[in-house]
Amino acid sequence: MTRTDADLQQMARDHLWMHFSRQSVMTDGPGVPIIVKGQGHHIWDSRGRKYIDGLAGLFVVNAGHGRRRLAQAAAAQAEELAFFPIWSYAHPAAIELADRIANLAPGDLNHVFFSTGGGEAVETAFKLAKQYFKLTGKPTKHKVISRAIAYHGTPQGALAITGLPGMKSMFEPVTPGGFRVPNTNFYRAAEMGFSGASEEQFGVWAADRIEEMILFEGADTVAAVFLEPVQNSGGCFPPPPGYFQRVREICDRHDVLLVSDEVICAFGRLGTYFGADAYGYQPDMITFAKAVTSGYSPLGGTIVSDRLYEPFAHGDASFPHGYTFGGHPVSAAVALENLDIFEEEQLLQNVRENSPVFRKTLEKLTDLPIVGDVRGDGYFFGIELVKDKATKATFDDAESERLLRGFLSQALFDAGLYCRADDRGDPVIQLAPPITIGPAEFDEIEQILRGVLTEAWARL
Repeated sequence: MTRTDADLQQMARDHLWMHFSRQSVMTDGPGVPIIVKGQGHHIWDSRGRKYIDGLAGLFVVNAGHGRRRLAQAAAAQAEELAFFPIWSYAHPAAIELADRIANLAPGDLNHVFFSTGGGEAVETAFKLAKQYFKLTGKPTKHKVISRAIAYHGTPQGALAITGLPGMKSMFEPVTPGGFRVPNTNFYRAAEMGFSGASEEQFGVWAADRIEEMILFEGADTVAAVFLEPVQNSGGCFPPPPGYFQRVREICDRHDVLLVSDEVICAFGRLGTYFGADAYGYQPDMITFAKAVTSGYSPLGGTIVSDRLYEPFAHGDASFPHGYTFGGHPVSAAVALENLDIFEEEQLLQNVRENSPVFRKTLEKLTDLPIVGDVRGDGYFFGIELVKDKATKATFDDAESERLLRGFLSQALFDAGLYCRADDRGDPVIQLAPPITIGPAEFDEIEQILRGVLTEAWARL
């Protein structure tokens, strides 16, 4: 049966509870955009309108939409073995994918614990860090440190690591033990208390705040530091030069694990398989999800070092943790095919070659009075919006509501660009398109942004 747009809207209104969304758009508004097709870097809605996918779905569809070979890989695996758990058993797809990911991962990250998404991957790393220290005679090390405004997932454990109070207040008390330090938003460094001038100095200052927190809480109580290579929430904060090297030194000095949360940054977003490689640091664990399958099937995981695996390698110790669909055979088969596409089409090289062009194209927007900063790396950029460029004055909550939800999100979509207009932190527009695109698409994105942001300023 073919459903009309009106049929789908009514069914959604009656029964669909959307994630991170105001349900009032269903009950009080005109309805919700219904996406029915994707091809390459474009998506189409149920009315037949075409849009640039400027967010790769949700930082996910790195290889682009409409890849028939990924659908065929899923179908072939489902016909052979549609499902079997990896609870005391295994299957070839999970084995082969774990081997491949371990070979791509930096250093001695040789062990892959599969989940179905990013929040579960972070939850896994949190629990593993605590159990590791219990097994190795340091049972009081259970606290975790992350950065202000950082998003690390919504499960109760991961939520303790997430640095967004507005996402936690309604669920409190959450899992205890999460502590926050300043992030690496150089544009707002002075507001965080940094008084220097260079990004390198800022990197040292920001890293030293981690050590300060470890010492304040007591090194014998801190298990891990969770950091994204480029922080997503707040608008794409890249690390200052030398930042991660200093963090690594601090973690080693206090026997604290460094977890690189790469749910967004792994598998091509920064032009490398892992963000740790992009910035030259060695974590103890890496969390991943999203682009490992380019979204064609759900999959996540946590890659663990030899050191952390060792207490589980012999004797009767086990990690009493898992997910029914973790390492799902169909998802693993899709991931293997997805990685083949990355290699055959040199998609990582495409990002490395074109990222400077993407940045330069977006930086043209700084001639607009509403654009305060353009930042990011790879194919992952944020544009911070301000109401006074000279003072960097931002918008208050009411102004942000009118700007982002009252105008920008819908206006950008109506102009043919799906992206993210967000105010978790200061108001930003985020772009993370499929890593298949190039300069022609950058120009198209910039023109749409220019038109809409010009109108937005006129409305203020």
